[in-house]
Amino acid sequence: MEQKTVPYIKDQKGKRKLTMLTAYDYIMASILDEQDVDMILVGDSVGTTILGYPNTIPVTIEEMIHHTKAVVKATKNALVIIDMPFMSYQESVEQAKRNAGKMMKESLAGAVKLEGGQNMKDTIKAIVDIDIPVIGHVGLTPQSIHRMGGYKVQGKGKEAERLIQDALAVEEAGVFCVVLECVPRELAKEITGMLKIPTIGIGAGPDCDGQVLVIYDLLGLSGDFRPKFVKRYANLKDEISKAVKTYIGEVKEGTFPDDSHSFH
Repeated sequence: MEQKTVPYIKDQKGKRKLTMLTAYDYIMASILDEQDVDMILVGDSVGTTILGYPNTIPVTIEEMIHHTKAVVKATKNALVIIDMPFMSYQESVEQAKRNAGKMMKESLAGAVKLEGGQNMKDTIKAIVDIDIPVIGHVGLTPQSIHRMGGYKVQGKGKEAERLIQDALAVEEAGVFCVVLECVPRELAKEITGMLKIPTIGIGAGPDCDGQVLVIYDLLGLSGDFRPKFVKRYANLKDEISKAVKTYIGEVKEGTFPDDSHSFH
């Protein structure tokens, strides 16, 4: 397996599809890395998947660093990206540079990701200019759900041109790839064709240069939450529930532990 670097990821555009998955802990990251996923994103989705928050907005820098450190320790091949959480970069360019540096330094991630398009162009450029690699994120940006009125497809109708300009702006600012979330397929295809950097789709159709999913959605661990763009490759919730139920029953019946699980 080849160690994935920022130049390597950028160079894959037009050559092959890129893969990205989220992870938030050592064991899951080691499994993903062993399967040669290109990028592991320690997303601020840690808030809703691990920490029980109603959305990503309450997530802190310290929480992001904590989980990313565990992922980095497990990773030998994938490029690890740390999400910059809500209000860690929106206040000012200086704040964004300081926090991006802190998150890279303390987590040992290989890049940061932040949300926003034209409004974040100067901020992204300032971070890139101090040699911190940045992944962009346009379309549905979960940190902006209150403005957007919820988790809705972005870029329909008259909004398409704004989304195109957002993607062009973050490319010009220096991101090495960009996530397109919940974007109509044809618009995502158009943007992918316009940009010289890879696009990573989530709910943006098959024409992006790569794809990303939240690992718990992929594994069927997210309960009834199932957006249209999610494909479940396993149903581990049922398997785990069955195993736990069997364990509880055996302990109550006195059949576990038996002699084979005891020391003599």
